[in-house]
Amino acid sequence: MAEKKAGIIVILSSPSGAGKTTLVKKISLRKKYKISVSHTTRKPRLNEKNGRDYFFVKKREFTKLIKEKKFLEYAKVFNNYYGSLQETVINRLKKGENIIFDIDWQGTRQIKNQKLNFKIITIFILPPSKKELFKRLLKRDQKDKKIAKERMKQFKNDVMHWKDYDFTVINDKIEKCYRHIINFINLEKNEKKVVKFNRKLIKNHINCLLH
Repeated sequence: MAEKKAGIIVILSSPSGAGKTTLVKKISLRKKYKISVSHTTRKPRLNEKNGRDYFFVKKREFTKLIKEKKFLEYAKVFNNYYGSLQETVINRLKKGENIIFDIDWQGTRQIKNQKLNFKIITIFILPPSKKELFKRLLKRDQKDKKIAKERMKQFKNDVMHWKDYDFTVINDKIEKCYRHIINFINLEKNEKKVVKFNRKLIKNHINCLLH
């Protein structure tokens, strides 16, 4: 009997509000692609459900898991903690599931530094403009300008980590962005490294975003 082929890790990161969560959910609709459901200490947003979107826990429980070294990765983002349980992720990968992570650059770095015996594909998502990003943040956070402005303050620092990723794409239209990502994942998964993104275009776009 043939040994079951291990799954791969696909990581999507972006500045807050650039659309990575929507893209992660679209990818998860594909066969054998499953979202890694993180633990978090933040409060659920409208329409979010415990166990589906996140495992919502108290800070005391989260810090206990840190001390017990249960996390594959974890990070503090906007005064809240987020983390992925190592045992759960590893078991699913061994069963052949491809696990998608919706995490920031801190978590990505931790996973890459662990030297796991699984293929890791990392993708960074950029917004089409700062104006559009702010509009998305306002919509997501129920028109709360204070929350949106706090996230915009972190924008520059987050964007500067795009160089740490295998692939960078601009999310101007969700379907177009999704197709680019799937094409890249499929080629990388099969070790056909023929997809190259336009680094000069991305650099120019980032310069526009930061000014």
